[in-house]
Amino acid sequence: MFERSAGDSTPRDDALRLLARREYSRAELAERLAAKGHSQADIGECLDELAAQGLQSDTRFAESFLRSRLFRGQGPVKIRLEMERRGLDPEEVREAFAAGEVDWQALACETLSRRFPGPGDSPRERARRERFLAGRGFDFDQVRYALTHAWSADPDDA
Repeated sequence: MFERSAGDSTPRDDALRLLARREYSRAELAERLAAKGHSQADIGECLDELAAQGLQSDTRFAESFLRSRLFRGQGPVKIRLEMERRGLDPEEVREAFAAGEVDWQALACETLSRRFPGPGDSPRERARRERFLAGRGFDFDQVRYALTHAWSADPDDA
């Protein structure tokens, strides 16, 4: 079935060890297995088998990754870029975002109000808050919304 090339472990053994800890995209698993010295043919065969058995799923990885980044207070720009960097194709990323139904403006408000006690008294302080949200991956409209609504009693009032 698989050639034994990386010590005594097969690509499946190594892949299952990795998947036991967290979800991985197919591209991430392929990269890690190649780093362990397994052949590309064995890696491809192993990953096809794991996907067919439901042990590895890019869709499941995308959903899990999106949830973890939302919990961290990251915005859509940064999350989308990181998902693509981890080997997900744009269609899988789009599907994960569509299934998530996230209120990005509310998340931007929550993230900003957790980090800063108020909107800032000077242009320099307000610019610092803008840079913070932009660095977290929120787009211009979400940043503007958060700057005006983050510290109100109910962000939906305005």
